[in-house]
Amino acid sequence: MSNIVIKLPPKMQKEVMNYYSQYIVERKAPGVIFAAKLADCAITIYSSGKVMFQGGGCEREAEQWKTQAEDPSTMTLSKGDTLPNNLSSLSVIGSDETGTGDYFGPITVAAVYVPQDKIDLVKELGVKDSKLLTDDYMLKIASDLKATLPHCVLVLHNEKYNLVQAAGTSQGKMKAQLHNQAIRQLLAKIAPEKPEYILIDQFAERKTYYNYLKTEKEIVTENVLFATKAEQIHVAVAAASILARCAFLSEMDKLSKSIGVTLPKGASHRVDEIAAQILLAQGEESLHSVTKWHFANTQKASRIASKKRFN
Repeated sequence: MSNIVIKLPPKMQKEVMNYYSQYIVERKAPGVIFAAKLADCAITIYSSGKVMFQGGGCEREAEQWKTQAEDPSTMTLSKGDTLPNNLSSLSVIGSDETGTGDYFGPITVAAVYVPQDKIDLVKELGVKDSKLLTDDYMLKIASDLKATLPHCVLVLHNEKYNLVQAAGTSQGKMKAQLHNQAIRQLLAKIAPEKPEYILIDQFAERKTYYNYLKTEKEIVTENVLFATKAEQIHVAVAAASILARCAFLSEMDKLSKSIGVTLPKGASHRVDEIAAQILLAQGEESLHSVTKWHFANTQKASRIASKKRFN
């Protein structure tokens, strides 16, 4: 099972407790001072200050807290596969996603093929770990990447996301399906050429990933590798991360214009406030159309809206 562990200061630990207060469960394990259980993620706080997010939704839930970690570098996820020593210099399809931890907006997945002879060029274009780049910079270089590299970008819009989630599909399964689909489409696009490896930025262990795909008709398995922080391992994943992010930003702009409100990223208290404003002004149906409805933000926004109605 996938898990992420971060260490938070006491003040932030209390915020986590308050945030998940309606999902509290009892855990009597040594050192546990708080435990909560969502449909796809368990949250456990230990007396050491470490907070563990475990399950298919661990990355989504940890995303909104990791910037408050005492040392962001302590954030850990399951390690992934043993990689070839020369992987960074080989022809690789990289695959990554974004939007999974954001209440507003879709999930976007990108797969990008970087052949060996274009690795240096991609680096010259400014590709590096997207977490080190600003949104404006990524938008600036995205067009050059699209013109230079074979790629596939998929968008899971909120209406479809909410529909399949309500039917029982976990976010982890959605991501696996999107990655598999993007990679399949990209392999078809570059055929008969083949990458030496396919590198997926790991959000689930190999066994879990393929279990998510067991009902799919076509599953890509040949030369597939999984690694956390894969955007630091090969420029193909870094490029995929940038294209996925730019697609997410583009969709957020469209949604903001359609609903008449600038939608914030993430899942913070500011997000709850904006969601409450939409709920009051436009109703539940409008809010549902631009959000990942099952996030805890929905209940928080509803409580904020209710207070404002009676004030």
